[in-house]
Amino acid sequence: MEQGDTVAPSLYGEFAVAGSRKVLCAVCLTDRDLIVQRLTSAPAARHRAVFSLEDCVGCRAFRLVSGGDPAAYLAAYFYPPKRRWTSSRVSRQRVEQCFRLCSLQDPDANLEEARKWARAIRERSGCQQHVRDGVLMSQLSRPCRMMLLVNPQSGKGQALTLYNNHIQRMLNEAGVSHTLVITERQNHARELVREADLSQWDALVIMSGDGLLFEVINGLLERSDWEEAIRTPLGILPGGSGNALAASVHHYSGAPPVFSKDLLVSCGFLLCRGLVSRMDLVSVQLGSGTRLFSFLSLAWGIVADVDIESERYRHVGAARFTVGMLVRLASLRVCRGKLAYLPASTHRCSERTPPSLQPGQACRERCKPPAQYSLHNSCQSNNSLRVRRAERPPPRCPSTGHTDPPDVPPLSEPLTPDWVVVPEKDFVLVLAMCHSHLAEDLLAAPDASLDDGLIHLTYIKAGISRSALLKLFLAMEKGAHLDSSCPHLVHATVRALRLEPLSPKGIITVDGEVVEYGPVQAQVHQGLARLLTGGVAS
Repeated sequence: MEQGDTVAPSLYGEFAVAGSRKVLCAVCLTDRDLIVQRLTSAPAARHRAVFSLEDCVGCRAFRLVSGGDPAAYLAAYFYPPKRRWTSSRVSRQRVEQCFRLCSLQDPDANLEEARKWARAIRERSGCQQHVRDGVLMSQLSRPCRMMLLVNPQSGKGQALTLYNNHIQRMLNEAGVSHTLVITERQNHARELVREADLSQWDALVIMSGDGLLFEVINGLLERSDWEEAIRTPLGILPGGSGNALAASVHHYSGAPPVFSKDLLVSCGFLLCRGLVSRMDLVSVQLGSGTRLFSFLSLAWGIVADVDIESERYRHVGAARFTVGMLVRLASLRVCRGKLAYLPASTHRCSERTPPSLQPGQACRERCKPPAQYSLHNSCQSNNSLRVRRAERPPPRCPSTGHTDPPDVPPLSEPLTPDWVVVPEKDFVLVLAMCHSHLAEDLLAAPDASLDDGLIHLTYIKAGISRSALLKLFLAMEKGAHLDSSCPHLVHATVRALRLEPLSPKGIITVDGEVVEYGPVQAQVHQGLARLLTGGVAS
């Protein structure tokens, strides 16, 4: 503890367990834990439970509406990592601790005592420190006005059911108010955020696959106030087939891998914790002049083929990718084209320049101070949350007059000498990643992080056997493919890349969405967006 830090005094009380008035517990709240000791003649260790405040999403005080019960109730909600009895995997599981406070005759006094405990638990839970790169990230962080966009058709079509069964309860427990928006068609979310009054919302949360977030990000960057809009915190909850960003966010938290509903609960927990991190985006220029923005991946070859061709197996959920991979391995395609990239070692300050959607309006992201979002609990009542953004407005930089930095020429112009031209022209795969995961169970870029300012480029040269390719994808489940001795696999960290297909037909995807087939150029913009992560492991 640093000199000058103060330690809040512990709270102590003896309360009955809600639903079992004869069972009494000694409850102690410290700076880090809620300790519950059942008062019994049995050995103490058997009836003592310690709940870390880092695992707490919320707490509330209330009274029962019916009857003349003068007691008040205190409920705290935890999601600690636990091992299921049916599995060796560790995953977050819900634990509720609810106590009955009735030591006073005055019902209002009992309620005020319960509120005092609820405020203390929330405050101390929010004060748990999360340090990343030596910078303190956590300060009572809870966004209170969320727009929650759900695509009911994503994955197996169960996103709305998953929301009703899991997420709605978690957000209510955390005291986070939200408005549910069900998307009705493709690009609905894109149109919505492009025109929305963002001052009404402290965060935009997506519950779907990765495609809906692609819509939201591009909608934000199509606004006239894009520089401010793109700093709106975004949240991701897995509700689709791939769920790559959700798996990445879970991975960055330092937790062991989980899947399916366990991944949803983990991401819901991290969302409720409410810490905000910077996130890289990649601008993608197409041959027609169209510019898109990517948060995840650019793919050409077998990954793009499988992603799109497996749509016919969507009803089986995430297993569609396994089925699609086996089908594509049986008839492996070779893609012919030119690939070049700007290595990370040539990094310059200008490479952090965000995209200029309007000529002459570029502003370097590097000139901004470190992000310190603070979405504070006002503590005026159990569910009263007041939110403020503590990130100071960035100083405006003089306009550079350039959309792209000088060492990233427009797609139509020749490359500068800093670029590396790949001599091979026949590929099975070209994959550029911003984040760690390509799917829930594919750790494609194990060294990636949220805002490392890098594109993790992997390409597989033609000539690889089907069995060797299958081994690489099996190794990718644990991120071990980069450690293989496969001579056809090449990995590089880059700031930009250019791909020029020579094959007459093929599929190129950006974040799993098909884009026009032809020349494409991508460059990273470090820390341009904001993402709710709940804290990132150091």
